[in-house]
Amino acid sequence: MGALSVAKEYVFGIPSAVVTTLKQADIGVFKQAETWKAFAIAALMFVTISYAALSMFDSMDEIFASDADPAPIPNIIFESLNRTGIESNVSNETGWIHLDEYRGSIIILDFMAHDCSNCHAVQEHIEMKMESWQASATENGTDLRIFGYGAWYQESLDYLNESSGTYHVPAYPTGFGNLESAVLADGSTTDPVRLFTTGGAGQIPVVLILDQEGYIIAREATGTPADKWAKFDGIMSDALEGDVEDTISSRIAWEEPSTSYVAVFVLGMILSILVYFSPCAFPVLPGFISYYLSLGAREDELIESGKLSKSMPSSWVIGLLSGLGMWTFFGVIGIVAIAMGEAFSTSGLIGIIAKFVAALLIVLGVIMLLGITSHLLGFVDRLVRKYSTTEADDVFTPRRNMYLYGFGYAAASIDCTAAAVLPFVLYLSTLGGAATGVGIGGLMLGLLLLMIFVTVMVGMGRQVMINFLKRATGMIKLVGSWMMIMAGITLTVYLNRPDIVATVFG
Repeated sequence: MGALSVAKEYVFGIPSAVVTTLKQADIGVFKQAETWKAFAIAALMFVTISYAALSMFDSMDEIFASDADPAPIPNIIFESLNRTGIESNVSNETGWIHLDEYRGSIIILDFMAHDCSNCHAVQEHIEMKMESWQASATENGTDLRIFGYGAWYQESLDYLNESSGTYHVPAYPTGFGNLESAVLADGSTTDPVRLFTTGGAGQIPVVLILDQEGYIIAREATGTPADKWAKFDGIMSDALEGDVEDTISSRIAWEEPSTSYVAVFVLGMILSILVYFSPCAFPVLPGFISYYLSLGAREDELIESGKLSKSMPSSWVIGLLSGLGMWTFFGVIGIVAIAMGEAFSTSGLIGIIAKFVAALLIVLGVIMLLGITSHLLGFVDRLVRKYSTTEADDVFTPRRNMYLYGFGYAAASIDCTAAAVLPFVLYLSTLGGAATGVGIGGLMLGLLLLMIFVTVMVGMGRQVMINFLKRATGMIKLVGSWMMIMAGITLTVYLNRPDIVATVFG
């Protein structure tokens, strides 16, 4: 009965909480020149970053490209959807496709998934061009085959064969494989997704063109390439209209990576920068660290009064302890991601969550712009306050306080970075437990190094840096707010009309 009363109190208290939150809104912000100055800065930054993001896939491919000699890809064996007149024309009597049986044909191999929105853009391009490609192949006496390979193995055969939402079953032969679908020359088997994705990270979409000898001659890792498919389609035309010699110079190397998770780790490190310098948390960090370091001047006084049992920690120890607190927070998120991985991949919720993230970006951006504090994880702040001590307490525990502060800092940053952290964790959950650990590990290491660096800089008396950050806090929040709103609107458009985004930013 007590629990029921608490639940009722919580539910009935929501309207008043919403009203209290809305009262914080400062509509007058739209009358300030600084707001529109921030809008102009945000628009310029957003266009630049968006273009860079669309180009990033090619850059990442170059960074993590194999330095091996090009070689024909291995045979790939996978179960097809077994539709009459589509897969039945290319599969054996049991409904399985053996890619080796089509050596001698030009092949498009599309690594996709039902719940991968970017994959739908690749599929749309293939289906738009496949008729003209087939006509060109027939005219030039060339055989063209197109295959879709379901690369998220938790998606069942029935689910892949079910049109829903923005997904429809591909018009070309499609199936799904497993971790042993690729058969290497020595007879061993491996996961083909690891062979052909950037750095072996498993990130899809990836679409390949294979020449008649089985070499990769073109590759795209996005549904909205910055060149609007010009390079991919150009190589396709050369392959269909010429012979093998015409595309030898385009051959791309591949190899089973020595580690499949380098790119995932790097993505985590990059995300750590966004989380650490979150406008929701970072502005309070220098002052807070300065306060703890200033207590060192009163160290003897605190020890003599019995409030401090040990000496005050040095600046790098403060950074380490705070970083470990952040580790704990994101470690919990990683555990949740590992647990939810298969459930999310088989639930069909990924597309819905993507749209939720887009709406969340807009809402959080507006909240920040109007000066409202959203406190998405306010309960974490209450937990930190409960177990932290102050100079007024009988015992002052700076080490425990800094660990708890790091935990709370990570939680506070989520107010501004949830729309980036959530998709990253969701993406990791589709790759399995090991990839989740590596990705979260990259995020955690980046945060730890940044926290130590900043606290050491503060400890060295870099007051100029502290003053600059304090002065820039207002503009940082305004620019961040506008960019979140722009990102939410763009993501909404992208999920429904990716061609528009590619046209604007391509």
